[in-house]
Amino acid sequence: MRHFIILLIAAIYFPTLPAQDKLEGNMALDIVSQYIWRGQDLGNVSIQPTLGISWKGLSLNAWGSVGLTSSQDTKELDLTLAYATHGFNIGVTDYWFNQGGDVRGHYFAYTAHHTNHIFEANIGYDFGFLSLQWYTNFAGNDYLDYNGKHAYSSYFEVSAPFRLVTCDWNASVGVSPYASTLYGNNKFAVTNITLKATKTFDIKQKVSIPIYLGITVNPQSSKAYFWGGIAVQPNLQKK
Repeated sequence: MRHFIILLIAAIYFPTLPAQDKLEGNMALDIVSQYIWRGQDLGNVSIQPTLGISWKGLSLNAWGSVGLTSSQDTKELDLTLAYATHGFNIGVTDYWFNQGGDVRGHYFAYTAHHTNHIFEANIGYDFGFLSLQWYTNFAGNDYLDYNGKHAYSSYFEVSAPFRLVTCDWNASVGVSPYASTLYGNNKFAVTNITLKATKTFDIKQKVSIPIYLGITVNPQSSKAYFWGGIAVQPNLQKK
């Protein structure tokens, strides 16, 4: 963890090309037909809000998800502090779920083995035509491996964007490199193969409405999903 913090501080103060000099904001509200995350099924129809601010490559974002059709669906609140420059990105996310080590579901419960928080670090690089991302759980309610030890559950994803028939597409492949009960594997496994298409409609440059559809296959669990969603994204920089 100490080395990761040093790397994050170094990235923030590393000389960069001029970025936005003023504080900017972003917000969105998505409704999805099914909550699919890294090849995992986390619920049915869900509403997912986003709220964030950014300044000179540094960003702080809140993201949530609440199921609309079943009380058993995942309820989630994520806070992410990240920094990006020249395609390089690094960040830390605090995931909170309504289920986990604390059966009461309290948000401000951080005691080891009795918390619903999971802390994850990520690092990656976007080449434009190809993006590489690595994620590792380093604290909180980390899932155990099949020997009962902390798995430091990790996920590596390669994604490639492209343009086709007036839509923005993204093809991605994600793997869990070693045993973790989070991803359901006891060795290296491909857990996510996704093809996603997005069509965005702009309303007088004030609001963007992306509509997206995706097909996800999880070879590890032998499951496949066809899902979609719609978002409303107001332009907070437009007066």
